Amino acid sequence: MSLKKKDLLGIKDMDAEEIGEILETAKSMKKLLLAGTKRTPHLQGKTVVTLFYENSTRTRLSFELASKYMGANAANITASGSSVAKGETLIDTGRTIDVMGTDVLVIRHPLSGAPHLLAQHVRASVVNAGDGMDEHPTQALLDLFTMREKKGRIEGLRVAIVGDVLHSRVARSNIWALQKLGASVCLAGPTTMMPREIERTGAAVFETAHEAVAGADVVMALRLQLERQKSGLFPSIREYSRFFGVDTGRLRLAKPDVLLMHPGPVNRGVELTSAVADADFSAIDEQVTNGVAVRMAILYLLARREN
Repeated sequence: MSLKKKDLLGIKDMDAEEIGEILETAKSMKKLLLAGTKRTPHLQGKTVVTLFYENSTRTRLSFELASKYMGANAANITASGSSVAKGETLIDTGRTIDVMGTDVLVIRHPLSGAPHLLAQHVRASVVNAGDGMDEHPTQALLDLFTMREKKGRIEGLRVAIVGDVLHSRVARSNIWALQKLGASVCLAGPTTMMPREIERTGAAVFETAHEAVAGADVVMALRLQLERQKSGLFPSIREYSRFFGVDTGRLRLAKPDVLLMHPGPVNRGVELTSAVADADFSAIDEQVTNGVAVRMAILYLLARREN
């Protein structure tokens, strides 16, 4: 099977079958990743370009490595090092990259909807690597892959997502993805960092982290995104950590075999204490490894669709 559409722009527009196909393909890709050779001909002759208007370590590097591990020609462009700095529009930049023979264009952009706009103007497959406060679909897919790998299933899991939900595109994509596969989602965060009418997504919203974490199979802490916030959303970092940080005591309310996750980068002592971030039940490092496998799967399925 291949993906149904030319582009991968968001979880909201995907169905459970497509998500399942990516997760199944990622299982095979992880075996290749851990085999030691890290070189396959799956994308031989293809070109993958990453176009990032925002800083990134995990997402950009994992896409680049995924491309190279499968034999593709990989290139990366940053806004500060391109003609964007000279005033070139997003569409013109995309078209320029497209006519150079690019097969897959991976974009991260500070404005919601930018990947969707770009996809309408280029022949290449466009992959959304994060757009504003909208979605981060590949992060949600690697999160699902990690949960299924560790828990054996997604359906029936109770997943608590705690922190800055308002500014988190990771949270949005995970809410859609988890519910499509039959998990229940519990949210907790400061009232000033909770989107209005978020309950309409089907997620349960709690006033305290204790309530959300209670009985959870998986606890996902979100990064406090100060770069996207206006001042006055919370009194202080210390108070935020006290009420919504995840520590050993708070995790005791979850199930004994709780799985701890975080999309990274972690602000230690804010969202998570080091004691839980480095614990055996933490899957944070595994998420990074799985991110490469999932992105290998996405690139492969998009290329297969084109073929």
